[in-house]
Amino acid sequence: MLKIEHLTKKYGEKKAVDDLSIHISPGEIYAFIGHNGAGKTTTIKAVCGIIDFNCGEIFVDGASVRQDPIECKKKIAYIPDNPDIYDFLTGIKYLHFIADVYGVSKEARGERIHRFADMFELTKDLAQPVSSYSHGMKQKLAIVSALIHEPSLMMLDEPFVGLDPVASHTLKQLMRDMCRSGGAIFFSTHILEVAEKLCDKVAIIRNGKLVVSGSMEDVKGDTSLEDVFLELEGKNA
Repeated sequence: MLKIEHLTKKYGEKKAVDDLSIHISPGEIYAFIGHNGAGKTTTIKAVCGIIDFNCGEIFVDGASVRQDPIECKKKIAYIPDNPDIYDFLTGIKYLHFIADVYGVSKEARGERIHRFADMFELTKDLAQPVSSYSHGMKQKLAIVSALIHEPSLMMLDEPFVGLDPVASHTLKQLMRDMCRSGGAIFFSTHILEVAEKLCDKVAIIRNGKLVVSGSMEDVKGDTSLEDVFLELEGKNA
């Protein structure tokens, strides 16, 4: 579903991502772990076509992000850690705007908006302007908007920040359901306990370089993901 091959992204002389390769198959939930500034967000934005990169290649379901960016974006949903949503729109108008961008039919969008907004207890607030929303409500709206076109790959950057426990549980269930249907999920998080329980595979990145990757069980062994991460951070300090 997602192949990142020898990705390198520079800002001036600094390599934010350095020769990174990660493969994610359909049905997998893949955690992307690292300290602040490790290169996680840069990688995610490169996959989504938001920023260009210097070397390497990225493929989404066989299509090249560089050569066929529109086709790739049709298959991707991206939820940033701090969603930028048009404050002057109401929630429902924003969702219809996103549905228009992806060419979702009126019948399909109506059913999906109703279903997902209900799941996140957002339906009663959709008539209100986004400017009146709390951070958590904006996060919920961003999640609902990401699901409208039924993406095959979801890219999430700290998706649980700002969500209440019920919404977090709902999102986890949706992530599992999506992968059972053949989709794939790649997400960064600092909540290592969530990653350990939720994810099939994990990659740990430090200073732009991949430190370790593999199945969650192989990476953590008889210890915890937190212990592994802290040990790797200590070795590279």
